[in-house]
Amino acid sequence: MKKHTLRLVYATAVCVLCATASALAQPGSGGPTPTSPPTAVPIDGGASLLLASGVALGLKKLRDRRRAQRAR
Repeated sequence: MKKHTLRLVYATAVCVLCATASALAQPGSGGPTPTSPPTAVPIDGGASLLLASGVALGLKKLRDRRRAQRAR
């Protein structure tokens, strides 16, 4: 990459980071305060399914790798 292009990429990255930081630093909306405590959200079911699918994928990859080694 040429020096000019590299400088342009760095300058663009710095501008984007600065603009993002200032956009996130805005004050809150000042809306109404909640009258009741927030409700608890159960994430156990989704996390269990995600974990089970990860284990199943890992077992499938191990099985495929063993089959490929036996075929050699």
